[in-house]
This record gives sequence, structure tokens and C-alpha cells, in this order.
Amino acid sequence: MIALVTGATSGIGKSTAEIFAGNGYDVIITGRREERLSEFKKNLESKYKIKVLALCFDIRQVAEVEKAINSLPADFKKIDVLVNNAGLAAGLSSIQDGNIDHWERMIDTNIKGLLYITKSVSKVMIENKKGHIINVGSIAGKEAYANGNVYCGTKHAVDALSKSMRIDLLQHGIKVSAVNPGMVETEFSVVRFDGDESRAKKVYEGLQPLSPDDVAETIYWMASRPAHVNINDVIIMPSAQANSTTVKRHA
Repeated sequence: MIALVTGATSGIGKSTAEIFAGNGYDVIITGRREERLSEFKKNLESKYKIKVLALCFDIRQVAEVEKAINSLPADFKKIDVLVNNAGLAAGLSSIQDGNIDHWERMIDTNIKGLLYITKSVSKVMIENKKGHIINVGSIAGKEAYANGNVYCGTKHAVDALSKSMRIDLLQHGIKVSAVNPGMVETEFSVVRFDGDESRAKKVYEGLQPLSPDDVAETIYWMASRPAHVNINDVIIMPSAQANSTTVKRHA
């Protein structure tokens, strides 16, 4: 069995690649940080005695995506699971004060990047007559919140795309699922706040957010259901978070 995980150099993606490797899958890990990818590849191979292919490319660049997937070696072409994890939030501003560069990065990564990789991998899955695509969305794709405008928009797009993919790929026997987490403590807020770690830390103060492992375990559970079972959609939240804006913090 082979799992391809995008954005595998940190956070949910890294935990997801690890849990699949720990369950005997060979894994394809992708990301833009070559040194991290290389180190992670070595660690996975050593720890789990499985095969790992590291693909360093920018998911926002369609030519790079197509080149990477089209040049897969024969023993990695039968992809069983694609986890579309790569994504980010950039900035937290009202629509009128939004940073255009932030908008472009979110749209290019969260929507266009997901589409590019899905198109290439779904063709491989159709040839193989099997596969499972799991899209990592967000509670921001189920609701909207102040100053989250474009990020919420991109994750609403992921929600809609997951539903459409499910319909389009049904006739080919390919499963499609989506997992939508609430607060997960990763590099997410550091990236959103342009590297401001003190500001990012405050997001999670006074509560226990989800860990990347919590989400990865859910993703693996979705992928490990029997052939006749498809988990269409999951929302996973910390116990201390009811929705995008309602949380319980301790003193």
C-alpha cells in the first residue's frame, strides 16, 4: 500500500505520513523544504523499514506538480491514498485591509495546489481502478469568522470540492473524504502571523488544542475502513472549542 501526503515536513502532514508508515504503508512525502524532507525520509525508513519517496516541489506550480507525479518510479505509481494536507493561513485582516500577497498565497496553495495534485493523482488512481483521496479542510470551511474572509473562503472551497470529487470519482471506485479540524497546535499560527511566535502562542493559551497526531489518527481511521465504507466528512474539535469563535480557556 502507498500513501502520498502533501505538506509533510511539519504538523498534520508529518504526523499523517508517520502513522501510515507505522502501519506498513510505503509513503510519498512532498514539501518545499528539501532538508526537512530528506531528514524525515531517513527517519521513516530507519524506524519503520518501509520505502519512502521524497518529492520536493512547490504545489502552487502546476508544471512542478505534473512533473513530479508523471515521473514517479514504477514501484510508487500505485497510490492507494492521497492526503491533501498542504495548506496555510496568511494574515488576519478585514476584507478592506487585506494583504493581496496573503490572499494569493492562500488561494494558490489551499485551492489551486489541491486541484493540481488531485488532478494528476486521480488519473493514476483511475488507471489503477482504486484509491482514496482525503482532503484536510478546516472548521473555517464550515463557518466564517471576523477577519478570516479569504482563508474561510479557501476552506469553503475545499469543502465544496470534496463533495464534487466524491460525485465525479464515484463511478471509478475512488473514495473521497474530508477532515475538518478546529484548533491544532502546529506552525499554522506562526505562518499566519508572519513568524510572530509570541502572537501565535496566545492563540492556544489557556486550553488544550488538538495535536497533529489527533488529526492524523482520524485520517488513518478514515483510510482504514472496509472497502464498502466511505467516511464522507468529519469535523474534529478540541473539547474546549465549540466552534470557530467559542472556546473555554482556564485561568
